[in-house]
Amino acid sequence: MQRQQTIIEESLKAIMEDESFLPDLKAQTREQAYHSLVALLSTPNHVHKSFLRITTENGRIVRIPAFRVQHSDTVGPYKGGIRFHESVDEDEVSNLAKLMTLKNALHELPFGGGKGGVVINPKEYSVKELNLICKKYVQYFNDILGPDKDIPAPDVGTGEREMDWLMGEFKNIHPGEPYRNSFTGKSVLNGGSLGRREATGKGVYYTFRYMMNNFLNEHRKWLGDTENIFAHTALDHADRKLKIAVQGFGSLGSVAALEAYQCHYLQNRVVAVSDANVMLYHQEGLDIPGLVQYAKEHNGELPSTVEELADHELVADIMKRDDLLTMDVDVLILAALEDQIHQDNMKDIKAKLIVEGANGPITEEADKYLADKGVLIIPDILANAGGVIVSYYEWVQGREAQFLTEDEVFNRLFSKLKGTLDTILPQFFGDPYPLRQNCYIHSVTKLSTIMYRQGKLY
Repeated sequence: MQRQQTIIEESLKAIMEDESFLPDLKAQTREQAYHSLVALLSTPNHVHKSFLRITTENGRIVRIPAFRVQHSDTVGPYKGGIRFHESVDEDEVSNLAKLMTLKNALHELPFGGGKGGVVINPKEYSVKELNLICKKYVQYFNDILGPDKDIPAPDVGTGEREMDWLMGEFKNIHPGEPYRNSFTGKSVLNGGSLGRREATGKGVYYTFRYMMNNFLNEHRKWLGDTENIFAHTALDHADRKLKIAVQGFGSLGSVAALEAYQCHYLQNRVVAVSDANVMLYHQEGLDIPGLVQYAKEHNGELPSTVEELADHELVADIMKRDDLLTMDVDVLILAALEDQIHQDNMKDIKAKLIVEGANGPITEEADKYLADKGVLIIPDILANAGGVIVSYYEWVQGREAQFLTEDEVFNRLFSKLKGTLDTILPQFFGDPYPLRQNCYIHSVTKLSTIMYRQGKLY
């Protein structure tokens, strides 16, 4: 992602112009530090690549590309998911690892950034074959993984089943050593945390709700007096009955939609949801609990025919999947994949509030265009950190062998996100930078300061 690199460099320039930042650095030394920090933040520490040798159930041997990129361990062990997807490549995994470094720094988590990937479509492999792929992944990358080295988690195409398999193989390779916190996102029976599956979706909606309810109500007068275009976008929508559309109805989008449906703090209704096949629309608001139950019973898919809707007493219009993005709604929650809003559709976007549940769902060009139009975008680095925050709680629980209740997990998650928002939002609404830039400035400032104090700029 060139945008990510650009924002990092722009953020470093902005903080270097502030003389209170690393005041010991002067003139030429300050210029040298800038270039050093660009290099350190822009490139990963390690790129590990292998070809997993798998024997399929029909007896054929295949070689599957697999990656583990470790971007930075400045703050702590590498942390980040493993995705199983046919579009995975080294650049994508490297950029996601970099985003994890910045995200963990933003939310004050004691982790660096890492990411993994396996180039497969999981639907094309049997359960036995997927189990073997997970075992081979641990075997091939065994030397770099561990509770205090690099702690993977679920991502696109993986879940608690895969994390259980991965941890089980790690345990087999390391008998007698700590293993429970070598992977997070596991099933509760295997030492996973209650609430981990829902954490990202809940965090996405909570971030939006906190900004539009708690923060705006507390600071309404101050925000009304500013000339910040994004403050006025937020205030213009503060007392509306918000129409929400959710792209993606997996474990992230379905949970965010359900949170919106059940929310008593904002007047909002979810009028549209989509998955890989279809979009469902109802202007008075969809029956989200009914759709969640349907998806649970039908391999995660939404109903796609009139008969399927009628059989489950669901009311909705069936429409084309991609039409969701350009609907006349107030809020878009993007919970699918990267690059969903781009040059070809950015001018047709009508929503003035966008929440990035997925990583990188808006291209650089579209991001700038929408920001210039006053669209308030809550970026991925801020909105979708619920998963890694609860992964941190799972990691701690694994070390201490003491486990939190679900309510305790969610209360801590909300408190953690509130702390981040209370730090970032006053800065954002007080200056001309978009919210993404504010988040990057905060992360880059923290990382740069720590690297300087650790002597990494010499």
